[in-house]
Amino acid sequence: MSFRIQPQAPARPNRCQLFGPGSRPAIFEKMAASAADVINLDLEDSVAPSDKESARENIIKAISDVDWGTKTLSVRINGLDTPYWYRDVVDLLEKAGERLDQIMIPKVGCAGDIYAVDALVTAVETAMGRTKKINFEVIIESAAGIAHVEEIAAASPRLVAMSLGAADFAASMGMATTGIGGTQENYYMLREGAKYWSDPWHWAQAAIVAACRTHGVLPVDGPFGDFSDDEGFRAQALRSATLGMVGKWAIHPKQVALANEVFTPSEAAVTEAREILAAMEEAKAKGEGATVYKGRLVDIASIKQAEVIVRQAEMIANS
Repeated sequence: MSFRIQPQAPARPNRCQLFGPGSRPAIFEKMAASAADVINLDLEDSVAPSDKESARENIIKAISDVDWGTKTLSVRINGLDTPYWYRDVVDLLEKAGERLDQIMIPKVGCAGDIYAVDALVTAVETAMGRTKKINFEVIIESAAGIAHVEEIAAASPRLVAMSLGAADFAASMGMATTGIGGTQENYYMLREGAKYWSDPWHWAQAAIVAACRTHGVLPVDGPFGDFSDDEGFRAQALRSATLGMVGKWAIHPKQVALANEVFTPSEAAVTEAREILAAMEEAKAKGEGATVYKGRLVDIASIKQAEVIVRQAEMIANS
């Protein structure tokens, strides 16, 4: 272990982030009643330019009027390359109540982008005397974003979560696909005449997880575009969870249950983790640093792995 201990990410459920456009206030109550851990009200891609102002007004009103329960409430602002983002930030912090938990910043390309929003947020918070500090979550959606992912993860103490936005990321990278996440038809290996499909998003997800875990930020998988393909969504979510991501976006209500299923440790996994911890306690009592559990070696590193599963299950159960 390095002398510099990596900080823990925020201890909060983040299995599913449900998105809804600010231009459709009729769905806000349904979103609040869903089983998603995080609600993302959107001012960016899902809102037409002609609806930006009205969508912002809808969201400001809903922040105070809708009962969001214990969910994390977030608003995705417009990109910093647009004329809308500064007004999104100012109006949200000046006019909305303190129920808002965080702001999602899209298409982040460098730490300077976070600095710009942080400076504006800090100024408005101070001017308004807001007692609740707004957190940030960001989306990596470009070649620049993935190239600077570690400096972005370290850019602000407000930053609590980071997602991969597959569609814009693919466009920025010049990838030959129109799919949003999932397996890509032409991304395969050939052996003895048989095709084997690999994961084109794996390396970017791994880079995000590493940067997030280094700096105490929650790594989250982004959207899966084909909401008619439950098994495709589940497969990508399982890969993401295996890599260390804590949750996934839902762009359709039916995806909420799928994300919660994947990112909630199963009863069998929790039982096994607890048994590993118990076996290691017995080994330590005997002065041993390792033991055998179900025919395989477990040691101090196994304790850390098992503790991750147990902590996650307890956090979800207590939320």
